[in-house]
Amino acid sequence: MTTPTASAVIPGPGDGEVPPRGSTWTVSGYDAAPMGVPEGASSYLDFLPGIYQDSEFLGRFLLIFEHILSPLDRTAGSIADYFDASLTPEDFLPWLGSWLGMVVDARIPQENKREMIRSAPDLYRWRGTRRGMREFLRLATGIEPEVIEPTLSEIAGNRNLAYRFTVRFRLPAGASLARSYVEALVEAEKPAFAGCTIEINGA
Repeated sequence: MTTPTASAVIPGPGDGEVPPRGSTWTVSGYDAAPMGVPEGASSYLDFLPGIYQDSEFLGRFLLIFEHILSPLDRTAGSIADYFDASLTPEDFLPWLGSWLGMVVDARIPQENKREMIRSAPDLYRWRGTRRGMREFLRLATGIEPEVIEPTLSEIAGNRNLAYRFTVRFRLPAGASLARSYVEALVEAEKPAFAGCTIEINGA
């Protein structure tokens, strides 16, 4: 807020005329009032004893504090929205994810970030399984992969296939996906004892 000049503060609008309650007079030297804040007399007068409610000086004096505090009051009043993955500003998504122990990578599509945080209970419930890996990679990349595990008969024929699986992406036309990114995602989500082969195939 800019500092008003003396002439803007002392005489007041209308040569000393008492400003109507809820008026929208504009006083030269001030920035525009924040949303919901009157410009002539502070609404804080409503909380004072009646003898003070018609005071021109108090109306303008309290307006200083209303300009400062009103945006803070609105933020505090909507604080619950910051904890809702569907409503919180995009910049808050990594912070909100950190509360759930999730790393929300900047490369994840924005809407998928929100869905990932909303889906955190299910992702943790299925973590370490084929279903959990597939859903996590879908949210993190925007492309649903195949997660292929060897059958018991295949493992019986080749013991090296035990505790291994394959993640296969089939990219739509024009899409790209960095192998290093997928490798980091898989490494973070797979069981520590398991090995993985990653396949990324174009359209």
